[in-house]
This record gives sequence, C-alpha cells and structure tokens, in this order.
Amino acid sequence: MRSMTGFGRASAVVGDALVVVQVNSVNRKTLDLSIRLPEAWSPMETKVAEKVREVARRGKIHLVVSAEAQGGSEGQTAAHLERLARLAAENDVPFEPDVRLLWEIANDRRTMTEPELTEALEAGILDAAEEALRSFASMRAQEGEALMIDFLTRTTALKRHVTAIARRAPEVVSTYREALMKRLREANLELDVDDERVLREVAVFADRCDISEELTRLDSHLQQFVDHIKGEGEIGRKAEFILQEIGREIHTIGSKANDLELSKWVIELKNELERIREQIANVE
Repeated sequence: MRSMTGFGRASAVVGDALVVVQVNSVNRKTLDLSIRLPEAWSPMETKVAEKVREVARRGKIHLVVSAEAQGGSEGQTAAHLERLARLAAENDVPFEPDVRLLWEIANDRRTMTEPELTEALEAGILDAAEEALRSFASMRAQEGEALMIDFLTRTTALKRHVTAIARRAPEVVSTYREALMKRLREANLELDVDDERVLREVAVFADRCDISEELTRLDSHLQQFVDHIKGEGEIGRKAEFILQEIGREIHTIGSKANDLELSKWVIELKNELERIREQIANVE
C-alpha cells in the first residue's frame, strides 16, 4: 500500500551545471502529472514523465527540473559589474550599483548559465529524476505502511462491533414480545402469549427487524477489505467501492434496528467507517 502524499529531491552535476529535480504529490482520483523544465530542455519531458509513471499511478504530482551554475557565480557577478562600470566610465555615465542591480545580475547570470541539452545532460537529468523519484516512492511507501496499520486496527474494531450486534440481535424479538405482552396487560387485554394475533404480530416484527443477511454480507465485505488492502498494486479505488458496500449494509442494519443497544453499536460502526473513508482518500 502506498500513500498519495510524497516528496523527493535530488541533484546531479553535469559539467559546470548543477541539475536539481524536485517532486511532490497530493491526493487525486487519477494521475495528474505536471512537469516543469527549462524551455531548452522540453524534449526531456516525455522521458521524465515515463519515469514518474513507473512509480506512481494516482495523485496530483508536480515535478520541477532546474539548473544552476556550479560554482563561480560570485566571481561572474563581479566580472559583470566591472564591465558595466567600465562601460559607464567610457560613456561618462554615473554608475552606482545597488542591491536591486546585484539581484538582477545574479538572476540573469543564472538564466544564462543553463546549458543546452546534450547527451551528457540528458543522462544527468534522468539520473537526478530517478534518485528523486526513489526518495519520493520511499516516502509514499512509509506513509502507506502507517495507513495500513491504522486500517487494520479500525477494521478489527468494526468486526468487534459486528460481533456485538450479532450477539444482541436474537434477543430483540423476545424483548419485543415481552414488551408487547406488558402493554396488552396494562391495557387490560387478556391475551395469551400463544394467541394467534400475538404470534402474528411478533412474526411480522421478527421479519421486519431480521438482520442476519446484512450481518453475513457485512462480515464478507470486511474480510474482503482486509484482503484487498494487503494486496499489491493500486488499492484505493477498489477499497473505496468496498467501503461503500460496507456503509450500505450498516445503514440497512440501522434502519432495521428496533433496539436501543443495536442503535448504539450502529453509531460506533458508522464512526469507525467514516474515519477509514477519510484516510482511504490518501491511498494510491
């Protein structure tokens, strides 16, 4: 299991250039890939995108490739200032450099030093991209492992609540029959517990509140969810579908639960399920 949240950064030195690759991602139902490179390096976009698709299938992923001059930038800026000062003196123009001018020169020098795309530079970009993506994938895997532990813990709690409901459910009909007979006695209606009308009323109630099928399906869905999240590959989409089915069964049980104790367990089921649903949105 992998999280859809991740970050990775790496660099490679190619000649006088330092290539830097940074990648990060957030949740998204599909793979939404954004790659930014210097314009001169745009032919590399397809190859970099292929590298990303090798490690990620879902998420909004933003990858940036940039380059800076490797060393000597201060000397280059000083040399540029000297040329400007010389040019100003030759033309009898006052020259008083300030912070703004230094900033513009430094940025201009960085832009000018972005090298043209060569085979060596292509290899350096891909090496840096692979290293950044390894770090990125490792972070997603670590977060995915933490999510797995949380899901298994919460699923165990769900199963415990289902067991409590299954244990209580058979008592609901007998409780209803006793309450019915009590109301009849309080109304001075002398009806025997074996009276046909009483039996029919109890039978109708028993049929209406029977949740045995829902409990069987709920047990099956919970086990299916556990088996699925322990699998490989893309987990999130199918897990979301299984959770929808679990929610449907819980809702049906709640609508049939003519019992205060059952209703309390149903609320606990819904709370745990909602927490799982919130977290499953982070899973690839």
